[in-house]
Amino acid sequence: MKKILTYGTFDLLHHGHINLLQRARALGDHLTVAVSTDEFNLLKNKICTYPFEERATILRAIRYVDEVIPEITWEQKIPDVQNHNIDVFVMGDDWKGKFDFLKDYCEVVYLPRTPDISTTQIKQILSENKAGI
Repeated sequence: MKKILTYGTFDLLHHGHINLLQRARALGDHLTVAVSTDEFNLLKNKICTYPFEERATILRAIRYVDEVIPEITWEQKIPDVQNHNIDVFVMGDDWKGKFDFLKDYCEVVYLPRTPDISTTQIKQILSENKAGI
């Protein structure tokens, strides 16, 4: 069985997230998704619309996702790869080169982002709508 791992916040889930999950899952037989916890997001100066448990629940309902684990620290990637017997680590290409250190443990793949969509963009549109802009 070929096991895939990806990480993300997955707040305000959109078709770009689904595209990433679908393409990641197509690389193997089992997809594990590490979702940033609320506490970890605060360390990154990021505040989510939905709390960790709700984001994890949504991801568990997606057919491409086989397992959801919490992301609590930057340093957990090597242990996650080892403990979950991961064959391929996948991230969006906006992270290109940032996780090459994992190549000693598994294959690393950077997938192209879906153009014209991001959670930041959605939050901006919602903020403008709320402000009546």
